[in-house]
Amino acid sequence: MTPDPRPLPPTEVARLLDSAVAMIRAELAALPDEVLAWHPAPGEWCAKEVVGHLIESEGRGFAGRIRIILASDTPTLETWDQNEVARARRDCERDATELVNELAGLRRESVALVAGLSATDLGRGGRHPKVGLLRVGDLLHEWVHHDRNRPPVLRQLARSAEAAAYQ
Repeated sequence: MTPDPRPLPPTEVARLLDSAVAMIRAELAALPDEVLAWHPAPGEWCAKEVVGHLIESEGRGFAGRIRIILASDTPTLETWDQNEVARARRDCERDATELVNELAGLRRESVALVAGLSATDLGRGGRHPKVGLLRVGDLLHEWVHHDRNRPPVLRQLARSAEAAAYQ
């Protein structure tokens, strides 16, 4: 048995975050707009809304929170209503390439931020009203998982749309 893997250092997290955009771009480019705008059920997101969620998560959930934490000592972190934000964004009506380009621009800034984090930065944290102390290292760990869960969601939406077309 091998030992448990160590937490990824910021430079490796930055590479994973950077590569996620390429995966998402490839998935969206392969699908027609009617599939990208398809909702599997009332109240569930289409593929373009999933990308909109990633855009908002970049600023509200991950890079934004890291910047807030680095700017002050143990700040209070805001929560956000993801479904309300998704409704307000109206991403289902937007062009998928435009959405991916928006994500890519934000992600370039985030990759630079993450790659520049120090070991001291990883231990800094803020108070989240629901989860308590949230450290920069915790955010990096969650961010990688959050990103890696999205391409399979996009593929599942495509499979579901294809299956629905034949019912």
